[in-house]
Amino acid sequence: MELLKQLRWQDVVDILLVTIILYRILLIIKGTKAARMLIGLGLLLIAFMVARYFEFYTIDWLIQSFWSQIVIVLIVLFQPEIRRALAHMGETSFFSSLSSLEEFKSLEEIVKGSVALSNRRLGALIVIERETSLKDFVEVGTPLDARVSKELLLSIFHPTSPIHDGAIIIRGNRIVAAGCFLPLTLTTEVSKSFGTRHRAALGLTEETDAVAVVVSEETGDISIAVGGKLEKSPDMSSLRDNLTSILSPSKKRRKV
Repeated sequence: MELLKQLRWQDVVDILLVTIILYRILLIIKGTKAARMLIGLGLLLIAFMVARYFEFYTIDWLIQSFWSQIVIVLIVLFQPEIRRALAHMGETSFFSSLSSLEEFKSLEEIVKGSVALSNRRLGALIVIERETSLKDFVEVGTPLDARVSKELLLSIFHPTSPIHDGAIIIRGNRIVAAGCFLPLTLTTEVSKSFGTRHRAALGLTEETDAVAVVVSEETGDISIAVGGKLEKSPDMSSLRDNLTSILSPSKKRRKV
């Protein structure tokens, strides 16, 4: 009771703010490589306390030396998550919902174009921007500012096109750039059958909240990458349903 009497309203607000910040950080790193790294740091902290308790001076000195560089280590290890968290602060949504007719048409053209590319065994990487800006990747590509259409997708990813190897980036109902180069995933858990497009789709969606549609040049398989994970969509119906589910308003409200 004495402790409650000494509690100020500033202390309550302070605790709530710290709780919210920690909660948001945990949500951002949930399911990512950073989550496993955080567990490793926790184990290191336990080892430090055990070494102190049993007076293992050499181990204690080594761990203390590591903790002195912990800030730099955290920045290096959690660079993608830090970038994603900072990008979420203050970014506006460009493809926030599928409520308008134009956005429905855009999604349908993406679906039709992906299936057409799959039937022709033409490799493709289609990226849909959401809350996190992809400006840095757009700037290194070829600017287009064209309405999304099946015919344009087939033209861009045809082998004779000079920009067919890169990704296209869609913002709203416009293709803002083509021939964009994306970061490749560094995870070792990726199947060896995946090519550069699949690795680029995983790499981008690990660092941003973008959605990537990948068409395999070898098999014609269509996959959707989101949150650093790939899921196949075997036909037009499943591709349409999966994209609609991911990009729907209800999904956005639940998204961190």
